[in-house]
Amino acid sequence: MKIVQAIKKGNEPIVLQNPGRLKEPLVLVFGNRYLLEDDGLYNEIRALFPEGHIVFGTTSGEIIDDNVLEGTVVLTAIEFEKSKILVKRCNVKDYKHDDKKLGANLAAQFPKDNLKHLFVISEGSTVNGSALIEGIEHLNSNNFGLSGGLCGDDDRFERTLASYNENPKEGEIVAIGFYGDTLEISSANYGGWTTFGPERIITKSKGNILFELDGKPALDLYKTYLGEKANELPKSALLYPLSVKATEDAEPLVRTIINIDEVESTMTLAGDIPEGSRVQLMMSSVDDIANGAYHAAELAMQNRKAAPELALLISCVGRKLVMDQRTEEEIEEVKAVIGDSTVISGFYSYGEMAPFGGQDSCKLHNQTMTLTLFSE
Repeated sequence: MKIVQAIKKGNEPIVLQNPGRLKEPLVLVFGNRYLLEDDGLYNEIRALFPEGHIVFGTTSGEIIDDNVLEGTVVLTAIEFEKSKILVKRCNVKDYKHDDKKLGANLAAQFPKDNLKHLFVISEGSTVNGSALIEGIEHLNSNNFGLSGGLCGDDDRFERTLASYNENPKEGEIVAIGFYGDTLEISSANYGGWTTFGPERIITKSKGNILFELDGKPALDLYKTYLGEKANELPKSALLYPLSVKATEDAEPLVRTIINIDEVESTMTLAGDIPEGSRVQLMMSSVDDIANGAYHAAELAMQNRKAAPELALLISCVGRKLVMDQRTEEEIEEVKAVIGDSTVISGFYSYGEMAPFGGQDSCKLHNQTMTLTLFSE
């Protein structure tokens, strides 16, 4: 595996840190939405990597090595020497926002023979991440791994962009398939948040839209808890996500709000929130989040045969808001576990995709640190 990285700031040209010709590399470009709206960026990267499979995604912060950046573009180009990749894309508008169908059709484009893993970079403004994952895994008879994340737009929640081999645009969902006998790919996630306050029942919801808690308008109830911070919704909701437990035996999932409807008094969350689920508010601290990142890395490293050569980190924008000037501490905690020789890239997101530790089925998470580790 050969890897080249670069950072682009503003209008400055991209300068590769360790230049060298790569054969048909996967080029991951994570960056600030305003920079990815520049039509010249794609051409600049295409000139650097004429044979590259270029995948874009907007962020709420960029990760490279143990640094967390803002207002930049980070580029990671990977040549797999013993393995192959295949990249496919779909757009939500072509499926009338039937995200499960989109996921199923996206997965169907990948030959399943020797498919080890799908890594998904999805638009993050409107997609129901739970339905998308359900569609992708619908016919997963080969038990390939699945991880990835929803693109971000800082804490603006205006629009997110992604693309494959073209200028970034809205509504895109890109999947990267990894094939090869020598590939070892592991993924895991962990949060570090704790519940507080009374437990309530979801009495009315549809997909990822929450209407009522305990028979009362959900948004009104949530605003009561937030107090003055309600004026900053949906940004302020990132500090107080919801723990959602669908059944008594189910693992609780963390859900954050990505949009609100003042007229209907509803909240749109990043993933499903089934009726009858029990929910509680959650909160966290800097130390808890850093410890959660360390534990996520431990889970990703469990039972690995080879040291990881590449780590793709996707962490939630809500964690970044809590960590503030100490955000890099959670990346440092990850690096302490996976080792200094592992190349690190990634971004802060509106949602993370990964299985729970020890499980195969992927879930949509919020407020977690998610790692996908690669070696050949």
